Amino acid sequence: MQHVQEDLQVRWLKLRIWLKEKFGIKPDMNGILLLIGVQELGQGPQDFSKEQKQDLMHIAICTILSVSGYYALEGNDSDGWPHFKQLKALPEGNMIEQENFLKDHVLLYFSNLNV
Repeated sequence: MQHVQEDLQVRWLKLRIWLKEKFGIKPDMNGILLLIGVQELGQGPQDFSKEQKQDLMHIAICTILSVSGYYALEGNDSDGWPHFKQLKALPEGNMIEQENFLKDHVLLYFSNLNV
């Protein structure tokens, strides 16, 4: 199990380095989720309010977890923001386990983009 854990951390670090090369910053989990949310919203970079940034992170989480069947896209509202339906409960775990669960799905998201 330790080997799998190390591999995840190495892949995570490589992703953060790639994002630093692309955007000039080495984002943490929240920053990466914000990037994914902006990408999925598809309206380009803009100044978002604090509430909108939270919504973007929610979009990102729903998007990355949809590949594992936790969420499904219901559609977009009149402003073009996607809305999701939760299909099953998220796995329980301590904070580290939950963060690794998200990291794994973020990495899968980026690998599916062929970056």
